[in-house]
Amino acid sequence: MDDLINMMVSDESPADISDKIKEILMQKSAQNIETIRPTIAASIVSPQTEVEPDSEEVGEVENSETPEASAEEEPETSEEDEE
Repeated sequence: MDDLINMMVSDESPADISDKIKEILMQKSAQNIETIRPTIAASIVSPQTEVEPDSEEVGEVENSETPEASAEEEPETSEEDEE
């Protein structure tokens, strides 16, 4: 990181500074990948059991499947009822 700051202060070319930034980002990404890799590999080899959906999600699915039922339950109002 100090190299990058020194490059900026010493007026290095923008292309060199950009290359240094990309290099630093690639190093950080590689470190993150190496940290996560064992966990991902273990989950692929031995998948966990499926998680049941939340009750909210189930309710949304049920309501979306039967829009006609909710329309039938509501009484229709006419202009005579409003007066």
